[in-house]
Amino acid sequence: MHLPIFLLILTISTCVMAKKLESIRDKELQELIKGEKYVVALFCKENSKECADLEHVLAMTREVLVDSLNAWVVKLMSSPLLKNYSPNIEPAVVFFRNGLPMLYHGPPTEEDLLSKIQRGQETAVHNLHDENFEHLTQAATGATTGDWLVKFTRDNCEESKRMEAIWEAVGLELKSRINVARVNKGSDGGATARRFEVFETPSFILFRHGKMYKYELDSFTLQNFVDFATDFYRNSKAVLVPPPKSPFDDLTEMIVEKMKENPQLVKLGSIVFTIVLLLGILIKFRGGKKPVKKVKTTKKKAA
Repeated sequence: MHLPIFLLILTISTCVMAKKLESIRDKELQELIKGEKYVVALFCKENSKECADLEHVLAMTREVLVDSLNAWVVKLMSSPLLKNYSPNIEPAVVFFRNGLPMLYHGPPTEEDLLSKIQRGQETAVHNLHDENFEHLTQAATGATTGDWLVKFTRDNCEESKRMEAIWEAVGLELKSRINVARVNKGSDGGATARRFEVFETPSFILFRHGKMYKYELDSFTLQNFVDFATDFYRNSKAVLVPPPKSPFDDLTEMIVEKMKENPQLVKLGSIVFTIVLLLGILIKFRGGKKPVKKVKTTKKKAA
């Protein structure tokens, strides 16, 4: 047997016996996320017992995940990518479904891990927008479709992007109890955000029995969101859900909002208004002067 082949077999055998995961680099993970339907990634730091325990559990369940989901199960060490999925927790297990991340939340046991991954194959978070918000939530009429915990986000909000894996986990944790959703304030959910006076992102509101409760904590953890939706909302001020705004009122608020977001537009608008006003005054002043009529005189011929 050739030495390189022998070493390869020895390495694989050692990993299997020690219950280790394949370690990959950030670029390789990004390629897997783009090309594979299911990827389970363990983000670790050096010399961590918690990491070793999680790796052992994942290695024990790897065969089941590969057979049932055809999933990739990998490990990354001290990866800067972790902050995009779990800003406050390390080590962390992230389950990617067609590129959409979900943070694992639970004890490091094979049973719980497999259960969460099996249940989380499809997203539990609804996408709401101006056209379907009231129809699906029935927020103004008493929430006959159940309670809704909604995150308001926008494409250019980095903090919202970093929370995506946590929010997906919240959706799974509250599944069958409370509806979890997102509204993109910057694209197709602008009117809905203005309706509820949402100006900053990310923002979170619980809609329950015709009333709304705003999440006001500074800590954005999975457990805090679950606790708020199930019980702690009682500590927030209850406000009656307002009806949808008229097109004119929404247009007015949209203009005011755009002016606040872009103060340069306000300055530019003031300059343009001043120029137009001065031109109007100048035109009116010139138009107000009557032209002097010339009187024709005829000289009499001498007799």
